[in-house]
Amino acid sequence: MRHIVWCWAGGFLSMLVPQILAVRLPFCGPDKVLHCFCDHSSVLRLACANIVINSVLGLTIALSVLLIPLTLILLSYAKIMRSVLQISGAEGRAKTFSTCSSHLLVISVFFLTAAGVYISYRIPGTSADLRIMAAVFQNVFPPLMNPIIYCLRTKEIRDSLLKTLKKSRVFPKSM
Repeated sequence: MRHIVWCWAGGFLSMLVPQILAVRLPFCGPDKVLHCFCDHSSVLRLACANIVINSVLGLTIALSVLLIPLTLILLSYAKIMRSVLQISGAEGRAKTFSTCSSHLLVISVFFLTAAGVYISYRIPGTSADLRIMAAVFQNVFPPLMNPIIYCLRTKEIRDSLLKTLKKSRVFPKSM
């Protein structure tokens, strides 16, 4: 329960301070956010004042919120890998590494793409379209990978999918 409270409080507080600082800014320019959702950095770009403090604070909080959990996840996977290496059977080891590697791929895509999006605001000349595509990819790709990770690894589901694809002539019957 304590961990849950800390997670909720941390999530709430990490967004509260940048929002309070952003509300105090004067906005006198265009009223269109160049993003597919109301991203903090995109809103800051609309301000008519010095946003250096807001920008640095926002980046620091965003990267902390991303990199601290990523570090803890990677440390837990290091412990898992150490335990897996102690498994005597090569088949069990291979199966565990296969599952862990797919999870790590999805986690890495999510966290590293998000970090790239946040950092890209500080790189002059970075395309807004590229930033938007990366943000959409970061939020869409991991949930799309879950069916592959959890379903297609099951032999019955995989066999059923292949049978359906053969019937619809996507794959030749000889497969």
